[in-house]
Amino acid sequence: MIPHDDPSPGPPCAEAWEAIRREARLLDPETDAGLEELCDAVGDARVVLIGEATHGTHEFYALRAALTRMLITKKGFSIVAVEADWPDAFRAHRYAAGQSEDSGPAEALSDFQRFPLWMWRNSVVAEFLEWLKTHNRKAALAREPKAGFFGLDLYSLHSSIGAVLDYLDKTDPDAARGARNRYRCLGQFGPDPRNYGRAAVLGEKESCEEEVMAQLIDLMARRQDLITKDGAAAGEEFFSTEQNARLIKNAEAYYRSLYQSHRNSWNLRDSHMFEILGQLLERERMAGGKAVVWAHNSHVGDARATEMGRQGDLNVGQLARSHFGDGACLIGMTTFSGSVTAARDWDDPAEHRRVLPARPGSVEALLHTVGMPAFWLDLRRKNEAAEILGREYTGRAIGVVYRPETERWSHYFHTVPARQFDLLVHIDHTRALQPLDGGAVWRERSCPDTFPSGE
Repeated sequence: MIPHDDPSPGPPCAEAWEAIRREARLLDPETDAGLEELCDAVGDARVVLIGEATHGTHEFYALRAALTRMLITKKGFSIVAVEADWPDAFRAHRYAAGQSEDSGPAEALSDFQRFPLWMWRNSVVAEFLEWLKTHNRKAALAREPKAGFFGLDLYSLHSSIGAVLDYLDKTDPDAARGARNRYRCLGQFGPDPRNYGRAAVLGEKESCEEEVMAQLIDLMARRQDLITKDGAAAGEEFFSTEQNARLIKNAEAYYRSLYQSHRNSWNLRDSHMFEILGQLLERERMAGGKAVVWAHNSHVGDARATEMGRQGDLNVGQLARSHFGDGACLIGMTTFSGSVTAARDWDDPAEHRRVLPARPGSVEALLHTVGMPAFWLDLRRKNEAAEILGREYTGRAIGVVYRPETERWSHYFHTVPARQFDLLVHIDHTRALQPLDGGAVWRERSCPDTFPSGE
């Protein structure tokens, strides 16, 4: 984030916004007008990463879902990989695949119990999940590939342990006993895995690194035997169990790293997300599998184009570009003002909050001057607009917590947009995402915040 004494550049000159306007391609998030051209701009990419400047903006979620539907139906994408924990998302995947008894998408999303609930338990994701179920039903009748919904994140240490043990209890009770013995190492500190991380780093307890690694290796070595025992859904159920075991291994390291280095913990998390993405793609390699990634701009945009990279952080977008080259397409989304669903602090209730107009000198303020409600730019082209966006600006990042009173220092960072993304979507005024579990707080606090500025 930018330092307190960071100077803000003045307003953009007319030549700048006029050059951008000439290259801007109109979008209508309400009707999806212009979306097909955006989809075509993806080209032959095997991995399309779609970002968002906040975790609580309706238009970002809706446009991302609409573009993903088009990528699935027009370009044969079969993997939707999201910034969510594997076991929670896998229940939703089962629903979309027609393999669950959940009565509807809201129930299929009910394993999402951890803050922030609204990030995945919201109206847009529920609607997308229902569409995906219908799509997969038609695909099965036509003997065409189905599409899946999977989680990339690593916060579900204890529920992933439960999922591994449940699977082994059904398929190999002896192996389940061995797994319980290994995972017992992680279960001595209550439900919050940060307690384990703190104890391990302070030397109050030996780390469980060897135990979780041994369990993953053992599971992978028993793959063929376990698949044989598991019946009709053998391959997918084993694959899910293997990813949970991989998550446990990486989460163990992540929670220790929280008490060692912020940079190391961030890099471990994004490396884990890219590792799971690689597992999903490898599983469908013979079928030419292609993946859409849903995550925040901070994960999707190439870290090397931002101050994150200068500080030694990496992210999924950087790893995707390094690994896939032109086979990865990085799409960012920004907004100038509006409202957002966010909390005042971690674990606080969701609130309907006003988003301050973007600060002068930010890329959002520059795009606002273009004077179009919604548009997108192809930053890969050699033109004056790409040259202008190849300079350094500040950019805004709102996650699940929004603090307008400290916005300048807590939500802005330095970035070169044309290096951070391949395609950039700007929706000038946006509204808050509707949670499935909005509750009284989300409704009662729907009035604007009182902060007049982000100073």
